[in-house]
Amino acid sequence: MTNSTAAAESGSGGSFAKRDLLLELQEESQRTWSENNVFECDAPMEGMGTADEKFFGNFPYPYMNGLLHLGHAFSLSKLEFAAAYHRLCGKNVLFPQGFHCTGMPIKACADKLAREIKTYGCPPVFPEEDAEMSEAEADTAKVDPTKFVAKKSKALAKKGKGASQWEILKMSGIPEDEIPKFADPLYWLEFFPPLAMRDIKAMGCGVDWRRSFITTDMNPFYDSFVKWQFHTLLKAGKVVKDKRYAVFSPIDGQPCADHDRATGEGVGPQEYTLIKMKVLEFNEALSKLDGSDTYLLAATLRPETMCGQTNCWALPDGDYGVYKGLNNEYYVMSERSALNLSYQDRMPETGKPELVLSIKGSDLFGLPLSSPSCFYEKIYVLPLMTILTNKGTGIVTSVPSDAPDDFAALEDLKNKPKLREKFGIKDEWVLPYDVVEIIDIPELGTAAAAKVCKDMKIQSQNDTKKLAEAKQLVYLKGFTDGIMNVGPYKGRKVSEVKPIIKEEMIQANQAILYNEPERQVMSRSGGECVVALTDQWYLTYGEQEWKEATQRCLANMETFDLAARHQFEHTLDWLNQWACSRSFGLGTRLPWDPEFLIESLSDSTIYMAYYTVAHILQAGDMYCKKEGAAPGGIKAEDMTPEVWDAIFLGADIPDSTPVPKELIQKMMREFNYWYPFDLRVSGKDLIQNHLTFCLYTHTSIWSEREDLWPQGMRTNGHLLLNAEKMSKSTGNFKTLGQAIREYSADAMRIALADAGDTMDDANFEHQTANGAILRLTKELTWIEEVLNSVDAMRNEQPTSFLDRVFDNEMNICLQKTKESYDHYLFREALKFGMYDLQIARDTYRFACGPEGMNRRLILKYIDLFARGMTPIVPHTAEHIWRNLLKKDGFIIKAGWPKQEPIDLILQSMATYIESTIAHLRKSIIRAEQPPKARKGEPAAPPPSPVCALELVVPSEYGGWQAKALDILKGIFEEHTAAGSPNGKKFPDGLMGLIMSKVRQDKEFLDMGQKAIKATIMPFFKTKADNAEITGIQSLDIKLPFDEFAILTENAKYLERSLKLDSISVRSITYEQQQHENDLIKSAAPGSPAALFTHS
Repeated sequence: MTNSTAAAESGSGGSFAKRDLLLELQEESQRTWSENNVFECDAPMEGMGTADEKFFGNFPYPYMNGLLHLGHAFSLSKLEFAAAYHRLCGKNVLFPQGFHCTGMPIKACADKLAREIKTYGCPPVFPEEDAEMSEAEADTAKVDPTKFVAKKSKALAKKGKGASQWEILKMSGIPEDEIPKFADPLYWLEFFPPLAMRDIKAMGCGVDWRRSFITTDMNPFYDSFVKWQFHTLLKAGKVVKDKRYAVFSPIDGQPCADHDRATGEGVGPQEYTLIKMKVLEFNEALSKLDGSDTYLLAATLRPETMCGQTNCWALPDGDYGVYKGLNNEYYVMSERSALNLSYQDRMPETGKPELVLSIKGSDLFGLPLSSPSCFYEKIYVLPLMTILTNKGTGIVTSVPSDAPDDFAALEDLKNKPKLREKFGIKDEWVLPYDVVEIIDIPELGTAAAAKVCKDMKIQSQNDTKKLAEAKQLVYLKGFTDGIMNVGPYKGRKVSEVKPIIKEEMIQANQAILYNEPERQVMSRSGGECVVALTDQWYLTYGEQEWKEATQRCLANMETFDLAARHQFEHTLDWLNQWACSRSFGLGTRLPWDPEFLIESLSDSTIYMAYYTVAHILQAGDMYCKKEGAAPGGIKAEDMTPEVWDAIFLGADIPDSTPVPKELIQKMMREFNYWYPFDLRVSGKDLIQNHLTFCLYTHTSIWSEREDLWPQGMRTNGHLLLNAEKMSKSTGNFKTLGQAIREYSADAMRIALADAGDTMDDANFEHQTANGAILRLTKELTWIEEVLNSVDAMRNEQPTSFLDRVFDNEMNICLQKTKESYDHYLFREALKFGMYDLQIARDTYRFACGPEGMNRRLILKYIDLFARGMTPIVPHTAEHIWRNLLKKDGFIIKAGWPKQEPIDLILQSMATYIESTIAHLRKSIIRAEQPPKARKGEPAAPPPSPVCALELVVPSEYGGWQAKALDILKGIFEEHTAAGSPNGKKFPDGLMGLIMSKVRQDKEFLDMGQKAIKATIMPFFKTKADNAEITGIQSLDIKLPFDEFAILTENAKYLERSLKLDSISVRSITYEQQQHENDLIKSAAPGSPAALFTHS
């Protein structure tokens, strides 16, 4: 907790009256809303409602292993703002919120706490060195650039460094005497959901809490719903049982999905081919194995290149082992890879690789090997210092024709006798082995690695950065464009023969298929994960017909951001079968195979449908603890698959069900009215799993009802706090409850809206939230003051220029605010609906001067401000509506303000006045500057201040400017007559077209190239831009408004703004202008000449 937070929450260290006022208004509004159930909404009776009258939005139910924080609030706010906007506009809005408890994390945390208490006492006394895995371990291996993965898992970011489970709970504000209760996983389910509900209510979210629920079999109705979901998927052939490779947690004894991981979110299995390189002669270190079938297992991604092998590599000081394999074979590999392989049915005992002998990499040097497909009958093991033992097996086969690393290292050994001597490498192990040219790559030839190393001037194996670039180049071009140059597949593309060669080697027992995690994955239980060949249930994501349906769903769904659409498309490209069952954790059991639980990302794909009926079945109790509370006393076991089919699939209502027919019809009506959901809001990191799973499951369950598929998914980036990542370990962290107490809900909501709307990471700024407190309370004070004196204001039709301009500016702000809400651009809505509207009000207030403001306009302003900002600051808006304006009902349902026509010409007039004031202010400053002193002469005294000015206003354009306008008008009319094919008022390439006309006109050419570039072309550009906005009238030789009349009417406003005694205005024709001085000659419509009088 920051010092300011602590002070704010304790009420000490300064005055928090303004913040406390907002908290009081917040409490009052929420109490009134709750008493009147304003956020509860039911489907209308049959035939009384239409789809366009409703809005159904939802937010992924947060996981209940802690308090909600600002990151949750940021994503949640996007849905809250959207739902509040649609409610304000008169739609029936469904905004439900449940809480996720399924899966391993809660159970893992509870078990971890129990172990800490058992090991270290209660309260535990930890040894100083006892620490959890550091954050740095999250990125120990290279990330596959084709996968969209977070740089650091959310679980790790939340946890911080070295935090025990006891400390994590303590940091969440839980009293120490209560922490031991959390050793029971079910206690988490009772403790955190009510607190999450409390904080979401305090935020002011318009949630229908009757429909809230928790997951797992603790909620029997939701449990029944999930079982129905999987029954339906099974019937459709979307769930199969098979052996598949999956990221697996040995410590938990089950697959480890994204939500079960402390690090490695989004990481999947990486497939390698293990080349079996047989030992031909045993040295002293391996003499124990003499006579056995012993193989060095080299992991490769390119089995098609094995005909180019020249040697094998091992890390000199690397730790290796000889492990017992199947069929009396022995494998030389690293301990980590042996553990992985043991989970893939390639060793005698699953998960327990049998170590026969421990050796160092140097013990392998000089071993003669026979390798599959190799051109040489015998190759040798040589040293390579750049081998990584956290990838593959630690044994690397060398193909110097197509691997720059291999080529550089082999050349080092060939050209450096001392290097050979250092590792005891004999000449005959190295010197006779030349590059075998196996693949012909366009532009790189048949020895691509040698060419690229030469071109990039790579000197040795130590040029690691250049070698990485070279490897990427050669591997990519070799795979996509390479042609086999040797062997039975000579002349065929590498990309075609690679899988064929791999399969042939496996079938011939020359190679083994092997998988390991793409990079390190740690389970929440604390163990490192492997890849296991698991016999379990899978969802057949990626199956062609199902994939095509889901792609069709995506094509018709709004994603609000092209980058989000691309990430969905990318995920659909790579996503394949997903392990959906677990044996450990909390959740729902597979109905046909209760040995297994349904994993947490698989039971959370269509629960949005359950929201539509949850309030009926659960009677408003998210735990379903009230026995017989459901209508008719129905029980969860009464909700058979046939009943669910009737509700969600429109099947016939079964005759034998104890569920009353009227109740089933009511639930059918709720579902059919609210579905499909219109918007789902989430963080972008869920595109790669949860959100795409959601699309897949919808397209299967409702395969015959595409009209029920998701309509929109809006994703956002992560939230920074004061431009830094949120982290409990650094103290840069804020829970949702803390933020509300520190700033108030409305000020926090302003900062959330202001943080950003794109998929880039957003930034919640303390300064913005604090500033919002002052802005809101200042606005309330002004509104109260102005309403107390409203009877003394002018009460007339807004006919004066200043009145009409202010009225028009409000209409513009209202339209832009609505457009922003319609596109879910809440930062823009805040800008137009609050900041710009207040600027327009302040400008009007100053401009009116002694004459005062117009009562009707001020009341309109207050109404527009309150209603336009209701989605973002609902508590403040409700106070203004009910307590200050004395309106009936609730502002949250008051309807969007009536949009009045916008006068663009009037807007240009207002812009003209403000820009004229700004220009004149600068001109006055220059006029009051002393002239520059000549060299050697004393500085002249400054002129006396300017006290008055005369504005000379040309009534029309003439000369070359009139000709320019005529040219533009002709282009405009010709383009619009053709139907404006580009959707604009001028054709593309306009300035080039104009330049060609200028070069053909003698008058323009006589002015010279300098004038054409500096004066004429900018004039064309400005006028064309104006016409694009306001139309062809901008191209008349006269301005579309009476400049002389406007300046005359607003002379007093100009005098106040410029602090002058008097301003006079004179109008002249173009002909008259030609007989005036140079200053007046340079004037033009929209840019009057200013003649100053000094005091």
